[in-house]
Amino acid sequence: MLRKKECIAMLLAGGQGSRLSVLTKNVAKPAVPFGGKYRIIDFPLSNCINSGIDTVGVLTQYQPLELNTYIRNGQPWDLDRNSGGIAILPPYMTSSRGDWYKGTANAVFQNVNFIETYDPEYVLVLSGDHIYKMNYDWMLQEHKKAGADCTIAVINVPIEEASRFGIMNVRDDGTIYEFEEKPKQPKSTMASMGVYIFSWKVLKKFLQEDDTNPESKNDFGHDIIPKMLADGCKMLAYEYKGYWKDVGTIDSLWESNMDALTPETSGLQLWDPKWRIYARNPIQPPQFVSDSAELNRCMIAEGCQVHGKVEDSVVFYDVQIQRDAVVRHSILMPGVVIEPGAVVEYAILAEGVHVKCGAKIGAEPGPDGRKITVLGNGAVVEPGAVVEAGSIVDATL
Repeated sequence: MLRKKECIAMLLAGGQGSRLSVLTKNVAKPAVPFGGKYRIIDFPLSNCINSGIDTVGVLTQYQPLELNTYIRNGQPWDLDRNSGGIAILPPYMTSSRGDWYKGTANAVFQNVNFIETYDPEYVLVLSGDHIYKMNYDWMLQEHKKAGADCTIAVINVPIEEASRFGIMNVRDDGTIYEFEEKPKQPKSTMASMGVYIFSWKVLKKFLQEDDTNPESKNDFGHDIIPKMLADGCKMLAYEYKGYWKDVGTIDSLWESNMDALTPETSGLQLWDPKWRIYARNPIQPPQFVSDSAELNRCMIAEGCQVHGKVEDSVVFYDVQIQRDAVVRHSILMPGVVIEPGAVVEYAILAEGVHVKCGAKIGAEPGPDGRKITVLGNGAVVEPGAVVEAGSIVDATL
């Protein structure tokens, strides 16, 4: 047995992320680039180490190669340790059985042996596809103080949006008395963030029971949480008041990247030295901005060459924006090339996209609202071609 840990984290990173369309065709959602130099998974991993949690199991399944390669030994997050550290946990075969992860709860259940190795008192269960900065230790202290069986992080959302979330109905003392999954008429605005702390002995019992229930979907929100409530477990809501966004859709991914450009109003502060977001960074030369370039409120990563006009955009490493090209309100992922005279507006361009001379990608939103244009990995837009606003393209045009 390795050294006992008070609390370990299980990070659910195996989701397909189908709502991100071509952006997750070949990669898991947590591996999608974000914010100029990061991947989505950098946020929960950084939260763990900043919170003093040094043992993390990363549960992978869908298209894991790029994610596994990115994580490797966990060194960028100080998780390359002899005791604890990071472990990548894919589904596996045993002598008696072998299954894909059937749901979030089943994914954790299949790794009971990993958890038991550290004999923890508490298990933190996280999603790998949210953007936020949170001190899990504060949440753990509240869980311990209350003597709770489960503590669920919640965030107050506008009442008109509450029907999109799992809603926790809470007493004055913070205990949860009811859980409603995407209710048509919500009773409260306390939305689950998909961040749970469980007392391990209690959770293990419910996971074992859930595995033997043929009617279960093996999911925390659908099965484990309602069953714990029904059985009278003490469930606590921990209200989080910082920035949080589920970036599971094209619009939300675009919005959160734009929020990073306006930290004074959005609350998404990536420059805070007291709570750094760590990442595995490529080795690139400094960015070069020529005398023909015009820049206004944008992030420009290392290795970029900028000769054109860039406004309100996030530009990843190794991007070329050539003379007389224009980029507005867009996200350019690594290796994108924008040739002279091309215009890119309100768009997400995945890795290796090549936009040739005079092409036009996307457009400013009209009266019917915003329509983000998306080009998948390696797409090529031929000279003078037009890609209409809201298009999702995964081929040469």
